[in-house]
Amino acid sequence: MVSKAKIIVNPYAGRWKALKSIPAIEAALQREGIAYDLVQTEGPEQGIELARQAALEGYAPVVAAGGDGTVSEVMNGLVQAAGDGLAGPTGIIPLGSANDLPVQLGLPLDVEGACRRLREGQERVIDVGRVNDRYFDNDVGVGFEPQVTIEARKIQWLRGTLIYIVAVFRALRSYHQPHMTVEWDGGRTSGPMLLVSVGNGNVTGGAFRLTPEAELDDGLLDFVFSTAMSRLQILRFLPLVFSGQHIHRPEVTHGRTTRLTITSDDPLPVGADGEIISTEAHHLEFEIIPHKLRVIC
Repeated sequence: MVSKAKIIVNPYAGRWKALKSIPAIEAALQREGIAYDLVQTEGPEQGIELARQAALEGYAPVVAAGGDGTVSEVMNGLVQAAGDGLAGPTGIIPLGSANDLPVQLGLPLDVEGACRRLREGQERVIDVGRVNDRYFDNDVGVGFEPQVTIEARKIQWLRGTLIYIVAVFRALRSYHQPHMTVEWDGGRTSGPMLLVSVGNGNVTGGAFRLTPEAELDDGLLDFVFSTAMSRLQILRFLPLVFSGQHIHRPEVTHGRTTRLTITSDDPLPVGADGEIISTEAHHLEFEIIPHKLRVIC
């Protein structure tokens, strides 16, 4: 039962789709009889503090209205506010380009349906991952995947998943495949690598299934890494990622773990839940926090 919701809107999400959607959001919330306060973020990372403060003030649910990055910021704030306890509840009004977590949760992707689900939905408890001091709900990419995200941010003339497909080809032009050492429960390897992907969820960028067998509530992180490839090999490899069949390639190692560490002398681009969190990381420590976040879905 919703008491009073805090709606945190990232106006830029979906290339300003979220800003244009605010009147529809408010109308839908009013039709559903949901008491709410609505606030807009004014810059990167502000959603974390807004969500943290809202949780401490007793708002429930705290709702992310935006894309995957907005959802991630709100989740970070809620987990910070919860300390060692159970975080949330949170709700989602999907307004991004990919909407990876909402799709996996089976949420409606329209404003009216998403607001109705805030009233009618059930709570599900999912795991949360942590990389260094940042939490993530869906995935973290290291290497080529965040390089694609960096290129995608430069593309203004496309929408949706097509942005990321074009960005792949742009990233191929100049990407240097760094030397990494990866350690996980019972394993260790070292060498030049195309990418490492660590997933709590099983889809990223709306279409790419880098960790296709990952589950949001199994208490484990799925991981995939690939040794370095030529450009031609990469072009043959990438179509397999849409179906998750790449995990059967000889260049690819995949598995499940509770912890994982990546170290490199090379500067590593890192993306968490679709947002770039570093362009020159050298040491990354991952862990899973089982059954941490309550989500209305």
